[in-house]
Amino acid sequence: MATLLRSKLSNVATSVSNKSQAKMSGMFARMGFQAATDEEAVGFAHCDDLDMEHRQGLQMDILKSDASEEGAEPSLEGDIHYQRDGTGPLPPSASKDAGGCSELSSQGKPKITAWEAGWNVTNAIQGMFVLGLPYAILHGGYLGLFLIIFAAVVCCYTGKILIACLYEENEDGEIVRVRDSYVDIANACCAPRFPTLGGRIVNVAQIIELVMTCILYVVVSGNLMYNSFPNLPVSQKSWSIIATAVLLPCAFLKNLKAVSKFSLLCTLAHFVINILVIAYCLSRARDWAWDKVKFYIDVKKFPISIGIIVFSYTSQIFLPSLEGNMQNPKEFHCMMNWTHIAACILKGLFALVAYLTWADETKEVITDNLPSTIRAVVNIFLVAKALLSYPLPFFAAVEVLERSLFQDGNRAFFPNCYGGDGRLKSWGLTLRCALVVFTLLMAIYVPHFALLMGLTGSLTGAGLCFLLPSLFHLKLLWRKLLWHHVFFDVAIFVIGGICSVSGFIHSLEGLIEAFRTNAED
Repeated sequence: MATLLRSKLSNVATSVSNKSQAKMSGMFARMGFQAATDEEAVGFAHCDDLDMEHRQGLQMDILKSDASEEGAEPSLEGDIHYQRDGTGPLPPSASKDAGGCSELSSQGKPKITAWEAGWNVTNAIQGMFVLGLPYAILHGGYLGLFLIIFAAVVCCYTGKILIACLYEENEDGEIVRVRDSYVDIANACCAPRFPTLGGRIVNVAQIIELVMTCILYVVVSGNLMYNSFPNLPVSQKSWSIIATAVLLPCAFLKNLKAVSKFSLLCTLAHFVINILVIAYCLSRARDWAWDKVKFYIDVKKFPISIGIIVFSYTSQIFLPSLEGNMQNPKEFHCMMNWTHIAACILKGLFALVAYLTWADETKEVITDNLPSTIRAVVNIFLVAKALLSYPLPFFAAVEVLERSLFQDGNRAFFPNCYGGDGRLKSWGLTLRCALVVFTLLMAIYVPHFALLMGLTGSLTGAGLCFLLPSLFHLKLLWRKLLWHHVFFDVAIFVIGGICSVSGFIHSLEGLIEAFRTNAED
């Protein structure tokens, strides 16, 4: 009897000790410190998804203990924000007691190498929007080339300091990862007075950028098809409507598995197209108009070119998730260096060679300058790439809207758009269809690729790539920064702000004028 009593007391003491330890660990995890136990490895601090899994496991410890005492099974509301690559809440069955990064990655997402991370960044900053860069050289001359280099340097630097904002020193002086996303960084900067304001600003900027990207895909599809078959009695607006009809099934997407299969082929096809354009331009090297490249700028249109160049480098919004999924996060800086150096060289050469070939005849989308025999083939491939690329930003925008407005627990503004069985409700599907139609209406009334790209780059591109990273870096790591880092951050914030405001004003003026012209027609 005494032995049984001692055994029960020992079990109770162990249970209380474990529960207390879990609560303390959960408290330190929410404060940003990784309180490692005998079953946990410090590698959690260096992995994005694994860190979230660790925190969720600690919370599940407490909830399961409480449920076992009360006979109920409470629900868990994860504190996880959306990232562009589709990372989201892990299932409650996620293991919390696995050891390090490699062991957990075998159970969850496989970690990526620095080369694979570099490929993702390259896809983001070497997309089909480089087709508008020669048009930027048309209005900027050599200064436009300088801006292509300058934007690469600045975006590489701000990407690094954005990742630095994810880390802090714990009580032992170790650098640990205490934040998971861009939204977390923004919320940390606005805390404690406005703990969610920063995240809402970043989410709004992200939604604007994603929706504008969708609009640009519709615009470029209509533009390319119209210029590929000018003899057909079909206007650019009609081609945009046809493209949107093809894209309407995107409203029914539940995941991107089917679309992702084509992403690699689309990217390779785009590189082939760029090579074909450069090859054609090199074949006309004897006729290059070097005298057309000037040092003067078009004051009215050059600010639009700034937005075009900045938009072609936007990748900061998904860098936190990308770095967290790397096998060796220490290679992130090196990866950023070589990807942006390669992008700078390729973009500069592509823009200069294309402009030298057509000079003052350079159009908003450079493939429209190709001879009709080559243009049709190249443009059809580009349209296919645009249509297959559309679901990615569309699905991301839908995810952000649904999570922030319909699925954010008690903070949601509207009831959940999904039923108890996980199926999308009819009005939720209507909202998705409305978003597709909205991109069509914008593409019809403002069918100007360069203006829309310049507006997006000046508004969200400059904000997410220049202004916010430098501001967050100063706010979170002020006491640890060297003087030259402070100087760089302040300079980037000031220069980025000036470029953003001027580009936004001129792009908006151009869009208003274009809207009025189309309304009159």
